[in-house]
Amino acid sequence: MAVLFALLAAAAYGVSDFLGGLASRRIPAMTVVLISYPVGAVLMAALLPVYGGPISASTLGWSVAGGAAGLMGIALLYTFGRQGLLGHQLELMGVRIAFSTTAVVLAQSFVSLPFLVVSLEGALRTAGTNYENIAATLGGRPTTVLRTVTLPLVLPGLMSGAVLAFARSLGEFGATLTFAGSLQGVTRTLPLEIYLQRETDPDAAVALSLLLIVVAAIIVIASASRRLAGPV
Repeated sequence: MAVLFALLAAAAYGVSDFLGGLASRRIPAMTVVLISYPVGAVLMAALLPVYGGPISASTLGWSVAGGAAGLMGIALLYTFGRQGLLGHQLELMGVRIAFSTTAVVLAQSFVSLPFLVVSLEGALRTAGTNYENIAATLGGRPTTVLRTVTLPLVLPGLMSGAVLAFARSLGEFGATLTFAGSLQGVTRTLPLEIYLQRETDPDAAVALSLLLIVVAAIIVIASASRRLAGPV
């Protein structure tokens, strides 16, 4: 979607003027990023009903959040950074989050969470509330109904969302680089290593890329096999 916005902007300004503006910084690259991700996310959410029927307001919100993943690193940095909203107080208590392994986990969790939430929401809507109401009328306590009725019903959707979220986090780049940096042995993930290796050792970058593709393919095949097999 960022590419789509860039093409639209280039068409509006003229290709030569647009590229020249970026090169001379008359059109800041950050401005393009700040606008392209939300605009792309809204366009993506607007096109979803064409392929999958109506969508809820929460799904739209999570779609926008997922599309704006490139901005999450900046949001996390301004929140948990050394001079951030909460990071400054945490720093005084001796807790450092930014540019640490914890930052990698937070960045990847924030970026991949929409995939889990949308999948879980769809599973809950499909399951409905009839079984839960019946269990409640039979004397089941809320915790018992949750454990014995709700969770088994939404477990396939929960697992599918978890797989999608994990696959998304495998390729996370922007938020991780912004919030966690690229410290070797601490915060450097596989996509960051590929980006760095392509400058010095292209063969190693290709090998790491193939490894990432193989892992992603295994995840997709395992998820598809489980979905085709259906409930036991």
